[in-house]
Amino acid sequence: MPPPSDIAFVDLQGNVGGPVGVAAATRARFAPKRWLRLRFPAAAALLVGPGALAMLGENDGPSMLSYATSGATYGLGFLLPFIIATFAAAYVVQEMAMRLGAVTGRGYGELVFQRFGRVWGWASAVDLAITNLITLVTEVIAIRLGMGFFGVPPWAAVACAVLLVAMGSWGGRYATWERLAAGLAVFNLLFVAVAVFARPSADQILHAVATWGPTPKTTLQAFLLILASNIGATVTPWMLFFQQSASVDKGMGRRDIRRGRQNTAIGAVIAAVTGCAAMVAAAPLFTHHVDMSHYQGGAGFAEALRPIIGAPGAALFALGLVEAGAVAMLTISASTAYSIAEMISGAGRSFNASPRQAPLFHATNIGIAILAGAVVLIPGAPLLTLSLNANLLATILMPAALVFLLMMSGDRQIMGADANSRTVTALGVAIAVLVAVAGSAYAVVGFLGALGIHWF
Repeated sequence: MPPPSDIAFVDLQGNVGGPVGVAAATRARFAPKRWLRLRFPAAAALLVGPGALAMLGENDGPSMLSYATSGATYGLGFLLPFIIATFAAAYVVQEMAMRLGAVTGRGYGELVFQRFGRVWGWASAVDLAITNLITLVTEVIAIRLGMGFFGVPPWAAVACAVLLVAMGSWGGRYATWERLAAGLAVFNLLFVAVAVFARPSADQILHAVATWGPTPKTTLQAFLLILASNIGATVTPWMLFFQQSASVDKGMGRRDIRRGRQNTAIGAVIAAVTGCAAMVAAAPLFTHHVDMSHYQGGAGFAEALRPIIGAPGAALFALGLVEAGAVAMLTISASTAYSIAEMISGAGRSFNASPRQAPLFHATNIGIAILAGAVVLIPGAPLLTLSLNANLLATILMPAALVFLLMMSGDRQIMGADANSRTVTALGVAIAVLVAVAGSAYAVVGFLGALGIHWF
């Protein structure tokens, strides 16, 4: 294994060179598929890319349920501007991942493997696979709940979720997969329509955003769970693996960094708007004192909202859950496939390769979706609890991934002139600390509560 400093001087084909050589090799390899040459108008190119898909993929089933739970439990107050702040943090993290992939031509897992060694490389890949499996289970739950609102049986909903992932692997081109994911991601805006049906008060929304007002009194443990879940809804390990590896798969290089930043920023804005819309849509449940435990273990928001905002609004909420789960099924299963394939020397690791050319990559992509679907069909699963704690798990595991990201994206031997600035490094460290504190605080309070200590 070469020392870390050697990584910057070996390109994808094993030739000696610097960071520029790595990017040049990547551009040459993917020149026919470069995203600036796709048949999209310039405006559409800003919306279709790894950055936007990572952000909208973060608005997955458990995330939208977490935002809806925030609105149903606390109304509009502290948590509304907090959600906006988490998406700003997500942009900082995702910009580093995009830039790292564009400069080095390597995915996150591959670079960790080469920069820090086999132990840390495999540890990060296995941790991601376990976390992604749990998260994918919640995505299938979201699809099952959304389609169940329209009378679709659970087995059929699960089959649709798995079939969608298989369709993404079938084309043998990254561009085809990306267009499928982007076409579905547009429907994340359904939550904005649901928020309109909820008839929110503009003054109340503006007051909440401007003042970060206090939340209604609940137990500290319950509030910290919601807080950590909302952080885990936007800043998660899979997003690093996905955006960095997808940027490589798309053929991005140094000259695409500016466009990548724009794509990521636009995705962050759209995702923040729709995430806040999900919270606003569910806020009437708080106003009407609706007990969500009476609705499918707390996850049947569409059913709970129907008598308050009407059947059309409830139906749109259900469709939004299906969309959220569907986009996340594609992106999260892809991040798992990238991470596992990147650990195996010589394994194909691209949607530009057919299943025959990259069997491990595509088998992982589809196999983890099948496994998640099988878990969901087990009767009696606590749906809302599982969704919230999936985000909590992401919050707990994220600080370690952020440390690796900061070290690699700040290394001038790897990144050259595109290494992190002092401002980006400071923001990244602050985000890592805040994420660690949020996860640790919930764990400590929960542990003390189990001991009967409730003086918080």
